[in-house]
Amino acid sequence: VQEDQKVIVTGLYGVVRHPMYMSTLLLFLTMPLVLGSPLSFGIMLAYIPIIAKRIRNEEKVLEIGLSGYREYKERVRYKVIPFVW
Repeated sequence: VQEDQKVIVTGLYGVVRHPMYMSTLLLFLTMPLVLGSPLSFGIMLAYIPIIAKRIRNEEKVLEIGLSGYREYKERVRYKVIPFVW
């Protein structure tokens, strides 16, 4: 967290708290379809718990170091996937 950093609440950040992770998750979900490879499906399955742990850690840091983040979490309920997670 940088000094004087503000919480962004516009655009995709108004829908999910981690839009970049949402984008990478979509990439990993479509990779098995594009490549037609069982290996890419396994990579996608391995990615989900890794990203979940990273998000938990990141949110702990942001709650401590970024003013207004707790209120933002209350306002924007979903971490990555609207209406799901």
